[in-house]
Amino acid sequence: MGAEVKIWNPVEIAEQARKDYASQIHASHLTIDPSLSFPHMQPLIIKLCKDIFNSWSNLDDSCFQVEKISGGITNLLLKVSVKQENCIDDTITIRLYGPNTEYIIDRHRELQAVKYLSAAGFGAKWLGIFGNGMVQSFIDAHTLTPSDIRESKIAAKIAMELKRFHHVEIPGSKEPQLWNDIWKFFEKASVLEFDDSEMQKTYETISFTEIRDGIVQLKGLSDHLNSPVIFSHNDLLSGNMMINDEEDKLYFIDYEYASYNYRGFDIANHFAEYAGFECDYNLYPNKNEQYHFFRHYIQPDRPHEVSEKDLETLYVETNTYVLASHLLWALWGLIQAKMSPIDFDYLSYFFLRYNEYKRQKEKCLSLAQSYLSGFKNE
Repeated sequence: MGAEVKIWNPVEIAEQARKDYASQIHASHLTIDPSLSFPHMQPLIIKLCKDIFNSWSNLDDSCFQVEKISGGITNLLLKVSVKQENCIDDTITIRLYGPNTEYIIDRHRELQAVKYLSAAGFGAKWLGIFGNGMVQSFIDAHTLTPSDIRESKIAAKIAMELKRFHHVEIPGSKEPQLWNDIWKFFEKASVLEFDDSEMQKTYETISFTEIRDGIVQLKGLSDHLNSPVIFSHNDLLSGNMMINDEEDKLYFIDYEYASYNYRGFDIANHFAEYAGFECDYNLYPNKNEQYHFFRHYIQPDRPHEVSEKDLETLYVETNTYVLASHLLWALWGLIQAKMSPIDFDYLSYFFLRYNEYKRQKEKCLSLAQSYLSGFKNE
């Protein structure tokens, strides 16, 4: 269980990337405080661009236009346009990592994924790294919303792209990381102390013995499902997908949690995100909606020819591993409640995810047990 936090060394990683990856990866030791106001951040972003890209080092600051694209609950995304001779020559994206995120995110694992996924044509092209973030090419597309991913046409497109994503080969260990990550989060989450007395009082109502027993039970049962191990995104919420409407092209972005994992988990984790950050699980896809997704995932070219047996298998996998999704992100929420300075109620998020796990536990486990019993009786 658990692992030590690795030291983040952008130059060291960039040098390794140059050996492993076809494109030149630029690097800088500079860091930028993501909590700064945007006016104070802009000149630092320009300085960073000049430090990373030699061809821009002598440009006047007026050549750079910096815009905030989005600010999620772990990252800040910025767009930088570089204008020379009255035309925009280049546009890049800068992703600033949130403070203390290295406590829960393995940046070495992330960048291993980024370089190969980028080479395989997924997401943005990786251009460089710096003290607390990375630089990528700009994707001309808009971010999806939770209501978007429920739409039948978009759901089918996501399923087909996910199938393609799951066929990417990433060098190194192909051990599924789900239970390693859950236990790592469990160890960190179970020994927290909050400065705020009310938060501490709420935290002390949590039974980590109950959570631990639930993890052990779920792992024991789900192992019997033999869900295929594939390279997974592991965080396929609406904000990590973009679409270019004119080209009708879908992009998966943000590979902070990507790793080899169980097929059922990656799909279940995506379905759980239909609920959005508000965790309205009335929006979780029903069986018909799930089958629509499965058909386009299993057989994109002939979705209506998918067998009932294959649909049932994926349905059971998905609706067992959704419990693991709730446990993983509930524990993540506890850690973030302690570590993150971002204005988001992570402690409440823990209870939303954990309470949904408890509500669905009996039904989901019974589904898996019934399915496995059917195999034994054949």
